[in-house]
Amino acid sequence: MSDVSASGEEKTRGGDFIRQIIRDDLESGRVQQVVTRFPPEPNGYLHIGHAKAFTLSFSVAEEFGGICRLRYDDTNPEKEDREFVHAIEEDIHWMGFQWEGEPLHASSYFDRFYEWAVELVKAGKAYVDHQSPAEIAENRGTPTRAGIDSPFRNRTPDENLALLEQMKAGEMAEGECVLRAKIAMDHVNILMRDPTMYRIRKETHHQTGDEWCIYPMYDFAHGYEDAIEGVTHSLCSLEFENHRPLYDWFLDNVSVPSRPHQYEFARLNLTHTIMSKRYLRKLVEEHHVHGWDDPRMPTLRGMRRRGYPAAAIRKFIDEIGVSKVNSLVDVEFLNFHVREALNKDADRRMAVLNPLKLTVTNWPEGKIETFIAENNPGDPAAGERPLEFSGELWVERDDYLDDAPGKWFRMAPGKEVRLKYAYYVTVEDVIRNEEGEPLEILCTYDPESRGGSTPDGRKVRGTLHWLSRHDALDAEVRLYDHLITLEDVAKVEEGKEFLDYVNPDSERIITAKVEPSVGDSPTESRFQFLRNGYFVADRVDHRPGTKPVFNRIVGLRDSWAKIAKKG
Repeated sequence: MSDVSASGEEKTRGGDFIRQIIRDDLESGRVQQVVTRFPPEPNGYLHIGHAKAFTLSFSVAEEFGGICRLRYDDTNPEKEDREFVHAIEEDIHWMGFQWEGEPLHASSYFDRFYEWAVELVKAGKAYVDHQSPAEIAENRGTPTRAGIDSPFRNRTPDENLALLEQMKAGEMAEGECVLRAKIAMDHVNILMRDPTMYRIRKETHHQTGDEWCIYPMYDFAHGYEDAIEGVTHSLCSLEFENHRPLYDWFLDNVSVPSRPHQYEFARLNLTHTIMSKRYLRKLVEEHHVHGWDDPRMPTLRGMRRRGYPAAAIRKFIDEIGVSKVNSLVDVEFLNFHVREALNKDADRRMAVLNPLKLTVTNWPEGKIETFIAENNPGDPAAGERPLEFSGELWVERDDYLDDAPGKWFRMAPGKEVRLKYAYYVTVEDVIRNEEGEPLEILCTYDPESRGGSTPDGRKVRGTLHWLSRHDALDAEVRLYDHLITLEDVAKVEEGKEFLDYVNPDSERIITAKVEPSVGDSPTESRFQFLRNGYFVADRVDHRPGTKPVFNRIVGLRDSWAKIAKKG
């Protein structure tokens, strides 16, 4: 029995269909212990789509008392690097997961792979093909046209074995030939039309050095890696569904130590978000962003630098669930979970992003008064902090209007407002520049309104944040918007490419005023800047006490709540 949840994922009595499969396998005795794996290629940085995949593999292993292994699918030497290995491990740890044992490598199994290739050759189920790559591609056919047999398809096992040994010994040039499985050139699934098993690459491998000059293809190696490691449930995203017959064929035609099974689930697609490694690399290499950890990137390193809590990302992944159908998830749903986490945990501070001078004309000259402010009203354990108040302040330029509408509760000529924690002030005059723009607001304060209460009991609707000019610090603040303006990146208009939708205003850097304590905060400290959103001390550029740099994580406006309410 099944139903569909509010977020759209397919549910079963076991939670989701993957968990139900695992539960059934354990109850039937087909599986004694659940073993999963996360198999990244060490040729790039992990993004939130990868996070969905490894969160599922790690989580189901933990839930069912099993184990999850980290294994690098390092079969492509020209694109792999140890830098990516270290980054992958750091990102997985940051997300709160730990794999079983030491990290594993497909390259550690190259000898076993070769033995299985020889087994297939001897059985007449693989052959060396000397067609060019273009000829192989052309002769594979199309979904509506069967493929054509290679002229080398009927070589004898002995001929193929001798040629394979020459390939392994480095006696063949790159591109001269490949080893192919002998399945069927008229198969309805094009992937099953004699797929390539080995190709020649005379590249140094980051693990095996120059020991090998032939390297296995992913589809050939993947199932064997799972079999060697005793994987019971090989969880893949939905684009590998058509690869499953090939996964099974390779396993069923040699003597493997265990028989894993592959299951597919829908990948994560987010609005305004590129998930393709190739496109992300293009953004970096063409300098549309500052690097792989740019806070606008969907990489886990970028999200961490943006200030997203790992726990909020995990909560978001749990909430969207596991489905068999691809769908598009609104990025505001992710921001909703980020905002929920930060609302509980982030200390409050004052920051003025667009500073305008405010001078209290009747304030005693040289007087400094101290107020006590709560660090987090929802968490008494967060403590309090002192705020110094003088007659010379910074306020937000957007908090003043000359001609204010009727429901304007901020500053305007003759209007009284409350300065948070401090006093009521009334605008008396404005000093302007030559263009008539305000340079300084002149106010008077009510000495009996300290803390927001007055003897006559009057109240004001507007409460504004502020900073004292004598101790406010300058800080670099980075404000972010969607990097990609297109909501569904799969719907690029004809004649355009995704780069045409890169938002030139996705990053805006300003100089703001912040509380002194904020400037001294360690990197990755998160705050709610009152009325301005949630911010994080940049983990790369922020230097406490000398160069405060903050990234806006999300604003205070909850777009998802409004979307959900309309729905």
